[in-house]
Amino acid sequence: MNAPAEPAGEVAYAAASGLLGSFWLLVAIPLASAAVLLLLGRRADRWGHWLGVAAIGAAFVLGLTYFFQLRGLENKSAELSLWDFIAVGDLHVDFGLLFDPLAAVFVLLITGVGFLIHLYAVEYMAHDEGRRRFFAYFNLFVAAMLLLVLGNNYVMLYFGWEGVGLASYLLISFWYGRPSAATAGKKAFLMNRVGDAGLAIGIFIMFATLGTTQYDEVFNGVGSLTGTTVLVLGLLLLLGAAGKSGQFPLQAWLPDAMEGPTPVSALIHAATMVTAGVYLIARSNPVFSANSTLQLVVVSVGALTLLLGCIIGAAKDDIKRVLAWSTVSQIGYMFLGVGLGGGAYALAIIHLLAHGFFKANMFLGAGSVMHGMNDQVDIRRFGGLSKYMKVTWITFMMGWLAIIGLPPLSGYFSKEPIIVAAFTRDDWTAWLFGGAALLGAGLTAFYMTRLFVLTFHGPKRWTEDIEHPHESPKLMTIPLILLAIGSVAAGGLMVWNDGLASWLTPVLGEAGEEHHAVLSHTVITILSLVVTIAGAGLAWSLFRNGTATEPQPAGVLVTAARRNLYTDAFNEAVFEKPGIFLTRALVFLDNRGVDGLVNGLAAAVGGGSGRLRRLQTGFVRSYATSILTGALLVVAAFLAVQAGWLA
Repeated sequence: MNAPAEPAGEVAYAAASGLLGSFWLLVAIPLASAAVLLLLGRRADRWGHWLGVAAIGAAFVLGLTYFFQLRGLENKSAELSLWDFIAVGDLHVDFGLLFDPLAAVFVLLITGVGFLIHLYAVEYMAHDEGRRRFFAYFNLFVAAMLLLVLGNNYVMLYFGWEGVGLASYLLISFWYGRPSAATAGKKAFLMNRVGDAGLAIGIFIMFATLGTTQYDEVFNGVGSLTGTTVLVLGLLLLLGAAGKSGQFPLQAWLPDAMEGPTPVSALIHAATMVTAGVYLIARSNPVFSANSTLQLVVVSVGALTLLLGCIIGAAKDDIKRVLAWSTVSQIGYMFLGVGLGGGAYALAIIHLLAHGFFKANMFLGAGSVMHGMNDQVDIRRFGGLSKYMKVTWITFMMGWLAIIGLPPLSGYFSKEPIIVAAFTRDDWTAWLFGGAALLGAGLTAFYMTRLFVLTFHGPKRWTEDIEHPHESPKLMTIPLILLAIGSVAAGGLMVWNDGLASWLTPVLGEAGEEHHAVLSHTVITILSLVVTIAGAGLAWSLFRNGTATEPQPAGVLVTAARRNLYTDAFNEAVFEKPGIFLTRALVFLDNRGVDGLVNGLAAAVGGGSGRLRRLQTGFVRSYATSILTGALLVVAAFLAVQAGWLA
């Protein structure tokens, strides 16, 4: 595998011309659709969902058109400056867009997979009174993500970054009448603010040290920065990426995002939000490639998160939460790839794109199961559904085989090269990170096989309210079929003849000097397949006859996994409870200190005034007595001074 490469020469982008001069429509169309649906309100209830689907479909067609136009350009980039966004002193930020190989593949993923999810949602949300509003938020989500990947500077990226955060909050808490949904939306919003703060500070550092936030100018100026500055800047960018992509230590919000409608889960976990962190690191590859310590931190975060997601996913019984933790784990593989640098940047993007197909496939498949099972989500209460939901069963099977990495499905071509790359580090960490990636493959095969077997095979374990499970309507199964085809073929097509890696070279740079893995490629591949088959076989043997329908006493590891390895408890103890205590202390200080001082002064003035008011009797004799008393006191004081008594 390839060693980390030095940032490639001077970065420069060409101005957009011809048809590519209109690629701003990619953002404008879904944004305009969202605005129409929100402004028209109930008047758009009957047809609003179709407008939402059409907007994303149009964006996909335009994305394909621009993609083929880009292929014909020599420098493979088109930059568009629309207007001055910020012009204050030395700070000048354009509202500018960039369409290059990296942006192009993300545009196709977001709009292509997003279109299928939108189409699926038409039927899935058919009986929901807020369907028009749902599609408005859906379109807003896509528009924000497109702005994020198309911006030509970090401020535009941040603008889209925050738009995605807002839309995710609106969608996760869409059923805000449920306390769990409202809490999950708030949790996602607050945890993402932590990462966003890191990204914002990183952008401030860029301007303070380089005087710009434009991609090309930042990347060309990285070489002039000190190693410490690069490290701090990269860590802040990594913090932002970890927040959006649900990586350690900011992973807790992502599984709770399942409280939103299932199409939301598919869109967030497959095509949009969670990919933003990987995009940020890949786009900022000159920064990360300039510091080996920074790359080590990224690799460590990815390796830790992929194992954490696997272990927790193996103990979950909610079909959507198992898939959610698998997303956390698979994004960990992508972070591992971008952290390795060099040619592994492209491997991470390939896995990201392949993951978009098979994860959207399985999330929508989970929604299809819920549709046929009266919204049941407990896999312990499923079983035998392969006889009743054949399309969902077969398409879900393709996603399952893809994610565990069996050839010749997509996951094999996208994940196995990352495992090989992890063994190519030139020190003992090759065994550490390579072993983590290999162990993750076995654990992934175990918990995903458990999910598949308990859902579709074994004896029926349905609750009494489930009488006749049924297949979903065609408007839901057609997207499943198309995504299943992608789950089978996308990975092989992307690596065929080194196609996608070559396409991304203008952005990610040429691969560096090759290092031999500590084990041969063949041995690593065999080991990967062995642990995968062993994990899948173990799960099949344990769960082919079903499982207990109620939680059973378990060992220390399973108990810890059921409680998310106590990561939530850690966050509560270290961050939430001290924050609550500080808030209450500040409220007490405000009430008793600030307000107490003001209220005490007011009470003193009021009380003193009340007592002085009693002297105003209205009787002349009282006033005369007061004057006489005062005069006597003055005379007495004067005489005392004269006599020397007060000297």
